[in-house]
Amino acid sequence: MAIQWYPGHMTSAKKKAAETMASVDVVIEVLDARLPEASTNPVVRELRLFRQRPCLKVLNKADLADPEATKAWIDYYNAQDGVKAIALSSKNHGDVARIPAFCQRLAPHRNDNIKQLRMMIMGIPNVGKSTLMNALVKRKIAKVGDEPAVTKSQQIHQISVRQSIIDTPGLMWPKIEHPSDGLMLAASHAVGRNAIIDEEVAVFLAGLLLARYPALLAARYGFSVDGIDAVAVVEGVAKRRALRMRGGEPDFEKASAVLLQDYRDGKLGRISLETPETRRAMLAAKSAPARPSVADDDDE
Repeated sequence: MAIQWYPGHMTSAKKKAAETMASVDVVIEVLDARLPEASTNPVVRELRLFRQRPCLKVLNKADLADPEATKAWIDYYNAQDGVKAIALSSKNHGDVARIPAFCQRLAPHRNDNIKQLRMMIMGIPNVGKSTLMNALVKRKIAKVGDEPAVTKSQQIHQISVRQSIIDTPGLMWPKIEHPSDGLMLAASHAVGRNAIIDEEVAVFLAGLLLARYPALLAARYGFSVDGIDAVAVVEGVAKRRALRMRGGEPDFEKASAVLLQDYRDGKLGRISLETPETRRAMLAAKSAPARPSVADDDDE
C-alpha cells in the first residue's frame, strides 16, 4: 500500500516557510526518534540547504525509542556538515531548555546583544512540535493534540530578549518515495486517518516487530511468536483481547487498532522502526538493478 497525505493548507505552509527561512539563523527540525529518517521531510532539507542554514535535529519521543538505535542516529547526524543532533522527550522541560544553547553554537555570529538569535522550528505533523514549543516558551501557546496537522499557521515567540523562535505548521511532502516510510509514518500516527487502512499498517508493524522485537511482542500479549507470521500476530492480539466479530471470528480491525495504539503509547516497550543500518539496506535494495527473470533467460 502506497501512503500519500498532503492536505491543501500544506502548499501555502511550504511557500511561507521558504520565505521565512531567509531571515532565520538556525532551523530546528523535530523528528520522531523511532523513525528519524522516515520522519525527515526532504522539503525541509531542500529549503535549509538552499539558504545554507545550519540545522539542529531534535529526535523527540526518545523515551519511546530503542536507546541503542537512537545513539546510532545521533552519531549518523552529527557526522553531517552543519548539523547537530540531540535526543529528548519534549515532556522533559529540562532537556528542552538546552535547545537554545545548542542553536547558539550553530550560529556563533549571533552571540552578542546586537541582533537576536532567530530560530525556526519545523517538522512533519504529530512529532511533538507543539509540546516542544510550549516547553521552550514556558507557557501554553501552541495547541497540542494526538492528531496530525493541529498547527495551521506560523507564529513567532520570544524566548528571551536575545532569542526568538518561529513555530510552523507540520509539513509533509507531496510524494512519499519509499512505501516503507509511508507505513512507518502511518504506524506512528503522522498521517491523517483518511490516508491509511489500519489493518495493512498493523500487519506491516507486526512483521517488523517479529523481526526485531519478538520478545516484546510475546511479553505484551502473552503468546508465543515462534514460527508465526505478521497476520497471525494480529489475530493473536484479537484472541488474547477477546476481540471477536459476530460468529466468533477474530475482529482483525479492532485488533489492528489495539496493536497500533499500544506501539504509539509505548506499551510494547522502547522500539525503533529503523536504524542507520536498516536505512542503508533499504536504499541499497531500492537502487539495485532488477535481476532478469527465468523467462528472460530462456529467451536469450
